[in-house]
Amino acid sequence: MTPNEVQKTCELENGKLASYAFPGGYLMFYITEDCGVLCPDCANENRELTYDPDDKQWYIIAADINHEDNGLFCDNCCKQIEAAYE
Repeated sequence: MTPNEVQKTCELENGKLASYAFPGGYLMFYITEDCGVLCPDCANENRELTYDPDDKQWYIIAADINHEDNGLFCDNCCKQIEAAYE
């Protein structure tokens, strides 16, 4: 799946990236090309930057669910990305 396909797959009808996985309702996070982590809030607030392949800090290449890592934080706002199974 290409980065643009990842974003299109995770995009909701309102044009924002999903915050929670369906089904299951697990909190999602986004991975950038430089292996950074973005919470859904930061990914959505900086949506225009996430489409720029020349900006590796923001260019989203994957999305995932934090299953068990209690030490996962957003690289932009430093907010903890809650684990689904603590």
